[in-house]
Amino acid sequence: MIMNGVTGLHAPVLVLNASFEPINVCAARRALILVLKGVASTEEVRPSPVHSARAVHRLPSVIRLMEYRRIPVQTRALSRKNILMRDRYTCQYCHRTMPSHELTLDHVIPRSRAGDTTWENLVTSCNPCNNRKGNRTPDEAGMKLAKPPRPFSLHTSRHLMRLIGKADEQWRKYLFY
Repeated sequence: MIMNGVTGLHAPVLVLNASFEPINVCAARRALILVLKGVASTEEVRPSPVHSARAVHRLPSVIRLMEYRRIPVQTRALSRKNILMRDRYTCQYCHRTMPSHELTLDHVIPRSRAGDTTWENLVTSCNPCNNRKGNRTPDEAGMKLAKPPRPFSLHTSRHLMRLIGKADEQWRKYLFY
């Protein structure tokens, strides 16, 4: 089973609160563990099963938590992975989408000029654009950002769930398209 280049136990699974509100995406392995522990129930399954030493299990595509969890206002850790996800693996200067290993993080205001390592100052950049910008601001380098960098928000998280869900028809009824 291949989905968006992600197979089997690493495939994305939509996690719903007990109220059917989408709250997260996790790997199929984690989702299966939550179901087997009785913490969640499977709402939708993938066509391909997985085999263990003693049983055959259908991998979930959507799970729902058995008890309602109050979700506090979430902040995401500032990390390379989260910046790449926020920017949708797209260079913010040339607008090309690429695999993560071909992308770097760029400080909009360079660190050598007291630029902070924050959500608002980091963007995804391809190597050629990052080298072209160098130790300058985008204006000084004659480059324009696709969009101003913002912190990861609930809106960003829901948007990413919708993007991932486009590849899985089973997610659509839970994501309020």
